[in-house]
Amino acid sequence: MKKLLTALALSATALPGLATAEYPEKPVEFVIPFPPGDLEDLLTRMIADEFQETYGVPAAVVNKPGGGGGPFPGSIYVAQAPADGYTIGSFVIGVPVVGPQIGIPELSPNPFDPVGIFLTYPFVIAASGDAPYSSIDELAAYAKDNQVTFGHFGARSIPRRHMVAAARQLGFEFSSEAGFDALDCNTLASGDADVISTTLQLVAPCVDELNVLAAVTNERIATLPDVPTMGELVPELDLSTWNGLFVHKDTPPEIRAKIEEVAIKALNSDAAKELAENTGAVIYWKGADESAAQIESDITILGKIDALIGEN
Repeated sequence: MKKLLTALALSATALPGLATAEYPEKPVEFVIPFPPGDLEDLLTRMIADEFQETYGVPAAVVNKPGGGGGPFPGSIYVAQAPADGYTIGSFVIGVPVVGPQIGIPELSPNPFDPVGIFLTYPFVIAASGDAPYSSIDELAAYAKDNQVTFGHFGARSIPRRHMVAAARQLGFEFSSEAGFDALDCNTLASGDADVISTTLQLVAPCVDELNVLAAVTNERIATLPDVPTMGELVPELDLSTWNGLFVHKDTPPEIRAKIEEVAIKALNSDAAKELAENTGAVIYWKGADESAAQIESDITILGKIDALIGEN
């Protein structure tokens, strides 16, 4: 009887009608915990389109912004989904680096593994063109004797904390700060802030009229080759804001491989290259192991940043 059951089991796997379904066999969700329209949204939609074309199943981008909860409500949705590859997170750095440290039960310990990181946001430190400083060193010297207001996307945002810590390492502090929903040409033109931490695409219409003091990226932005990175200026705080694809830790490796294959193809497309040229975004593919190492490094650096500014 045992031999008969074994033979039946083996024969079942050989019959197409009885074989175990192969991933993917049903619609897939790529969950972005932010509203549509930004770089992570545009690139994730390219990946989803490629997924649908490659595997012949619907692949949708689902935007789940968290309002005051930042990206965490959306990431909780992914954490609570089955670990079967049908719910994929497209997450900013804060989800794996900050989420497990702020007491959210669903995110602590970190329930995710990276499939890969694919985007570095082109964050820049910018001032108006008539500002009396055109570099970070000149800003540091000026701010020691003059008032400078720093504009950012919120007190807990990583770019804001990073810049405040870098300023302290360079021996100066901003006289005041202000959080904004949008940081664009009008923010500087109106005088609401003297220096802002924002993304290049938000100031693209006036970038030639600004003093771009630094790029907050791991490498120089191609369209601003003469602008140094903050990592060049403060090497011990070399940090960038990135986005990547994540799945639950229990997701099988063969499913992760299929997601990665599609992502690499999409990110090498002409559309992705055009987006990089038009926005200054740094688009690439960093695999799972390298991404995990990046996350560990970022956690360490963020610890240094919070120690410098007295926050956690």
